[in-house]
Amino acid sequence: MALIFRLASKRFGSQILNAEKTGLYSFVRTVALQAQPATSERDESYDEKNMRLKRPLSPHLTIFAPQLTSVLSITHRFTGMALSGYAIALGLGAVVLPESIPHYIEELQSAQLGTACISSLKFLLAFPLTYHFWNGIRHLLWDTGKFLTLREVYITGYVMLVLAFSSAVALSVM
Repeated sequence: MALIFRLASKRFGSQILNAEKTGLYSFVRTVALQAQPATSERDESYDEKNMRLKRPLSPHLTIFAPQLTSVLSITHRFTGMALSGYAIALGLGAVVLPESIPHYIEELQSAQLGTACISSLKFLLAFPLTYHFWNGIRHLLWDTGKFLTLREVYITGYVMLVLAFSSAVALSVM
């Protein structure tokens, strides 16, 4: 369309410009543009801008009731971060600490904290591993296209929780 107008203006442009005699300029409205100084952007945050424009705040996770699927997904991410933290702490400890790990295990045993305390500490260390392991198996099963109905997702969620807790308890009493 633009090409047509461009070609037409080249062909008939000079005739239109000389159209003062024909009265075609009576249809043309003159426009005067005024230069204005540029406005500077306001230094306001995203929230301040939305309040000034009276935009509503979008609802967040707080409006939803907790569901098993969302809680298990969030927990899977947190246990993955905990396991990464374990790996970083053990790696840095191996590099920075003056003694080897067996030395610190002997020091912990000589503190005589008691069986319940040691088992609780072992459980806190073992649970992220077992939870992330069993939930990872569950996700691998989903990747094969199995257990994807809502009922099966909830059943596998409860089975995974039982397996994670029982294997963490088994590791903590060893």
